[in-house]
Amino acid sequence: MGGIGFLIPLAVAFFGLATAIIKVLREYERGVIFTLGRVGRKAAGPGLILLVPVVQQMRKVDMRTLVHDVPTQDVISQDNVSVKVNAVIYYRVVDAVRAVVQVENFMAATSQLAQTTLRSVLGKHDLDEMLQERDKLNKDIQEILDNQTEAWGIKVSNVEIKHVDVDPSMIRAIAKQAEAERERRAKVILAEGEQQAATKLSEAANILATENGAMELRYLNALQEIAGDRTNTIVFPFSMEQISKAVRSDG
Repeated sequence: MGGIGFLIPLAVAFFGLATAIIKVLREYERGVIFTLGRVGRKAAGPGLILLVPVVQQMRKVDMRTLVHDVPTQDVISQDNVSVKVNAVIYYRVVDAVRAVVQVENFMAATSQLAQTTLRSVLGKHDLDEMLQERDKLNKDIQEILDNQTEAWGIKVSNVEIKHVDVDPSMIRAIAKQAEAERERRAKVILAEGEQQAATKLSEAANILATENGAMELRYLNALQEIAGDRTNTIVFPFSMEQISKAVRSDG
């Protein structure tokens, strides 16, 4: 019994030592190893990693794409409209050593940077641009984030604006503005149509006034259109000039 009691603490100590020495990293993990406080140029892994107890410590880093939901941000657009915007960002660690050494917590830092960048970029645009040009805004935010997180060994691959929520009072004002814009366009189109019609009538009048026989031809065409309806009584008006011409031709 005494021997067994001695072996149990020994086994526990051996197991603890083995756990400190032997590390296994999965395919998507890398290990940043510190040797007496100094870090190597490259991260270790995946696979079996052996550490020197006390002398070496290792910090695991997940290399998979991470999805982060940016909390709703209050944004004032360039045309002074208050909106609430939230987004989602996709990023991953491409350099585990820099992600550990250059920033204390790369997840929290990326989240805070995404929030400030979202407010900054959207605040430079009108509400209409926020609603209609999301693809362009997503690309602009992604490029800014990617440039700033590069020093941390982070690659921001995509940014998607999820919702742009407008205050109900502003929705009514926007609806009135849209209605006024539709009425303005309708009036402009009507005015352009009248202008084109007046231009064509002026051209037709000039042709009738200058071309010989054009007025008589138009006159006969109008009589033909009237004759199509048998219920109409047709009176043929003739000018004195036409009567005189007819009399002279008979004489």
